Amino acid sequence: MNAGGARHAVPAAFTAFAIWGLAPLYFKAVGSVPPVEIVAHRVLWSALLLAALLALWRGFGHLRRLRTEPRLLAVLTLTAVLTGSNWLVFVWAISADRVLEASLGYFINPLVSVLLGRLFLGERLRPLQQVAVALACAGVLWRMLQVGALPWVALFLALTFGFYGLLRKRAPIDAVSGLFVETLLTLPLALAWLGWLAVHGELNFGHGAATDWLLPLAGVLTAVPLMLFAFGAQRLPLSTIGFLQYIAPTLNFVLAVFVFREPFDNLQLIGFGLIWAALAVYSLDMASAARRHR
Repeated sequence: MNAGGARHAVPAAFTAFAIWGLAPLYFKAVGSVPPVEIVAHRVLWSALLLAALLALWRGFGHLRRLRTEPRLLAVLTLTAVLTGSNWLVFVWAISADRVLEASLGYFINPLVSVLLGRLFLGERLRPLQQVAVALACAGVLWRMLQVGALPWVALFLALTFGFYGLLRKRAPIDAVSGLFVETLLTLPLALAWLGWLAVHGELNFGHGAATDWLLPLAGVLTAVPLMLFAFGAQRLPLSTIGFLQYIAPTLNFVLAVFVFREPFDNLQLIGFGLIWAALAVYSLDMASAARRHR
């Protein structure tokens, strides 16, 4: 990797994670719109934007191979379900003032990915990784004991995104094309839902309100950070990406506590402290592995 590529790759990846981290501000701005309709708009405008980008970039000819690769199409169908449900729960969590719990999900997501790699790909957990996973499990258990129930929002977000990453890791298709196919697969459902809302006079779009220009931005917030992330991930060491990925949940956490004023007490701090300790151990292991590799 040349120095010029690194100079551009780090800002690209940083910007991607920063956009994801600040996304709750956008979803709060469209908070008058029900979460299902927001996700439907996200699918619609993402499909249009990605179609335009692919038309300008490389065209659609390379997607014809999906006709002869039903297994790849099946994988992308499953990833479309995973990412769609992840979006829906994340948007709902923001509208329900549970951004703090959503941030917890994305904090533990890297450790869930490590565990999934062990379970499904046969990847061995290094000693420090085992410690990190144990600390994360302790943090989730503490949270469960504190509230008397599973932190289902955090676990759902971490597991769906973890499985999404696992499946996309093994799918032989680039990030932009893969996302375009995923949005196409869910587009009929999105259009059907928006059409049903329009017929029943419940559509929150087209009434001259601020949401008329805010909702199309959902496509930009979906496609742009993904492309920036893909650019950075191709040019940066995995250890660097590993550190940068904590930007998003950290910003989510800061927004939840200091902007949205969600309750955060010492008992919650203990649970988050265990998760942060797990991430510190995980990051130390990643840095050590990178040094050994070099």
